[in-house]
Amino acid sequence: MSRLISVAARNGADPDSNAPLRIAVEKAKEARMPKENIDKAIAKGSGQGGGDSYSEVTYEGFGPGGEAFYILALTDNKNRTVSEIRNIFSKAGGSLGGAGSTAYIFNPDPENPSYSMEIDDPKYASRLESLLEELDDHDDVQDVYVNFVLPEE
Repeated sequence: MSRLISVAARNGADPDSNAPLRIAVEKAKEARMPKENIDKAIAKGSGQGGGDSYSEVTYEGFGPGGEAFYILALTDNKNRTVSEIRNIFSKAGGSLGGAGSTAYIFNPDPENPSYSMEIDDPKYASRLESLLEELDDHDDVQDVYVNFVLPEE
């Protein structure tokens, strides 16, 4: 949560005039984050506090069968994060793509890709689900968007 607040605070420390910051603060309050921690994160993001600097990054990749992945992350070390994300894809038989390799599928709305595929094979679906879970579990990853639908259990 604090990373999200810090990145949003780069555009201004006042939640009333900075909508992304206001949303991040509301989410933090819903998660019962202490006000002191929220204030520290705002100070850090607006340049008033010390500490690590976080960057918003996107990664695009392909599953083992060519499925598209669009990943949003916040990181304090882009080289470490890209290496770890690439490793996750490699272990699953997929690959990390270059900039723009899958973004066009997810524009303008990442939650509604321009086309999607239905995964029918339960074994293959399990493999994709494992890849998705590993990406979701990565500390720097905020959101993962895909262009496939897994079968109902």
